[in-house]
Amino acid sequence: MNIKDIARKANVSITTVSRILNNDESFSVTNDTRKLVLAIATEFNYKSKRKNNIKPKVNIINKENRIKNIGLLLSVTQQEEFNDPYFLSIREGIEKQTADLEINISSIIRLNGNNFNVVLDNVDGLIVVGNIASDNLKVIFPQTNNIVFVDHAPKDGEFDSVISNLGKATENILEYLFELGHQHIGFIGGPKKSKNISGSVKTVEVEEERRKVYERIMEGRGVLNSKHIFIGDWNSAEGYELMKKAIDAGNLPSAFVVASDPMSIGALRALNEANIKIPEDVAIISFDDIETAAYLQPTLSTVKIYTEQMGRMAVKVLAERFNNRDVPIQIVIPTKLIVRESCGGQTNNEHCNYIL
Repeated sequence: MNIKDIARKANVSITTVSRILNNDESFSVTNDTRKLVLAIATEFNYKSKRKNNIKPKVNIINKENRIKNIGLLLSVTQQEEFNDPYFLSIREGIEKQTADLEINISSIIRLNGNNFNVVLDNVDGLIVVGNIASDNLKVIFPQTNNIVFVDHAPKDGEFDSVISNLGKATENILEYLFELGHQHIGFIGGPKKSKNISGSVKTVEVEEERRKVYERIMEGRGVLNSKHIFIGDWNSAEGYELMKKAIDAGNLPSAFVVASDPMSIGALRALNEANIKIPEDVAIISFDDIETAAYLQPTLSTVKIYTEQMGRMAVKVLAERFNNRDVPIQIVIPTKLIVRESCGGQTNNEHCNYIL
């Protein structure tokens, strides 16, 4: 019996089983469901152990051969994942694909604190989610060939990676806004941070691709204004505060590129409170295409990032490593511009642009 059989027997999703077995504290589920899944796992000899503050390891043995155990190393905290579902969706994609391929997630590690002394000697592969420097990974996981990065591509090209081309997506957004007649375009986004593991966790701010491309293109057209750039945390509350600052500063741009949908939700509220019409007075195009984007008022134009597919692809890439692929590869998942009411463009599907 595998994880899919447990899900079927408990009448829950594969993701629910995976997150319960891995003791995911961010996962909300009823006590009855949790007890049922654990009871079925116990019945079929799923065993849990704690070691080095790592999430419980579930040992699953197939009759033919041993199922691979992998670890997840996450750059974001549970609160950050809750505030912005971007990384949550990547993780869910990983969980679904591991279940499909009968690969077991035995360790989930978040870089929450300053101290880090974990050694992953009990896993066959590692998926690193977010911007974590590759320099010292061999200290915690010696089998460096079996590492896949998601949402970050180490520059040395030594490791497999799965990313989206956010720079190209930003170019296409700006081109679309220019076509609509906008020249003065603002930017709302958040910082990009890189974490380095060397006995302790060190965080440094690095260039964020969307902001970098925005500044390059706006400067190239001679319309870059640093006073129209607003940077804060990646959540709705901060998007609200940043847009209020933009409004209070006066000389409001006629359009904004907002780097995430949660930030856009807050920005839309600030504009509505100030009786600024969207898109007549200010156009908005965002990133992510979370579920609520299509139900806001007005509906939110946004770049769809296939985050779940990024997570799924990372597992497939790691599985290829298990089958003795030696050459590192980088996979770029395409994005798609979804034109809705908030930017003032035509909202039928014919005008949805694929961004490669």
